[in-house]
Amino acid sequence: MRKCVLKYLIPYVSVSTSYIWFFSFYQRNKVTIALYISCRHVLTTSTIDSHTMAIRMSFSAFGICLSTSYKQEINKNRMLLHMKSGNVKQRYKTRIMTSMMICDSDITPDPTPSETIKEFYKCINEKNVKRLENYLAEDCFFEDYSFPKPFSGKKEVSRFLKQLTAGMGTNVEFRVSHIYEGDDDDLIAGVNWHLEWKNKQVPFTRGCSLYRLTREGERLTIRNAQVFVESPIKPGDLFLVLLKIVTSLFDAFPEATEWFFRSQKMVVQVLLKIYSIFLVPFISPIVSFYVNLGKVIVQFVSIALKILEWCYRFFTTTEN
Repeated sequence: MRKCVLKYLIPYVSVSTSYIWFFSFYQRNKVTIALYISCRHVLTTSTIDSHTMAIRMSFSAFGICLSTSYKQEINKNRMLLHMKSGNVKQRYKTRIMTSMMICDSDITPDPTPSETIKEFYKCINEKNVKRLENYLAEDCFFEDYSFPKPFSGKKEVSRFLKQLTAGMGTNVEFRVSHIYEGDDDDLIAGVNWHLEWKNKQVPFTRGCSLYRLTREGERLTIRNAQVFVESPIKPGDLFLVLLKIVTSLFDAFPEATEWFFRSQKMVVQVLLKIYSIFLVPFISPIVSFYVNLGKVIVQFVSIALKILEWCYRFFTTTEN
C-alpha cells in the first residue's frame, strides 16, 4: 500500500518542487533575463522595420509582468544600448523611447475650457489679479453689456478686473452654477453665475458669460468674453407693450428706420448734447440736493444708533 502511494505521489512532488524552484529563480534573476532578451532583440533585429520593433518591444510579456521600477531600469539600459549602436538605429531608438517610456511617465492632460474658467473665477474670488493676467490673451476682447464700451487688450481688461475685485470687497464671491463646453474643436465655454455674500445670494446679481479661448503653449487663455448681467429693473408686460410700439413705428417708417440704424451713433451723440445743454442745468441741482440730503439722513441715523447703543450699555451696567 505504501509503495502504491509513493508511486503516485513522487511525480507530483517533483513537479511542485520544479515549479517552486523556477519561480524563485525567476524572482531573483528576472531583471537579468529581461535584459538578455532586450539585448538579443536589439542586436539581432536591426534591419527590421522600426515600427514593427516598437510594437514587439512595447507588448513584450516581460514588460507586462515586471513592476514599474524594473521596467524603468530595463528602459534605461535599452536606451544606452541604442545610443552605442550608432545612427543606423536612431529611428528605432526614438520609437522605443516613445513606446516604452510613455506608460511609466506622468503625463498631465491638456487643460479643458471648463477647468480654465473655474480657475479664472477662483482667481477673482481670491483677488489674485497677477494670476488673472495669465488667463488673458494679449488681444483679449472683454464685452460687459453693463458698460457702454467694451474693454480691448490685456492691459485694459486687467485694469477692469482689478477694479472689479476691489469693488467686491472681502466677503463677496462669484458662485458658478453651471459650465457648458462647445465641441472638441471649438474652445468655447458658457457659464451661469451669481454673487454671494457669506454664502447668501445677493439680489439682482445673476448673470451668464460666454468665453472663447485660444491655446498658448500648454495653457488656454481667454480671447473673447461676453457678459450678460441681470437687470434690477423688470418692466414685465410694459416691455412687451413698448416693444410692440417700437416695432410698429419701424414698420410704418422703414426709410427713417434704416437711416436710424445707419447713423445711430450720431443720433445718440445729438441726444446727449441736448441732454447736457437743456436738462443738466435743471436736473443736476435737484440730483445734488437729494444726494446731500441722503448723506445728512445717513449721518443722522448713524448718530441715533450710536446714542441708543450707549444708552443700552449704560442701563445694563447700572443694573448689574
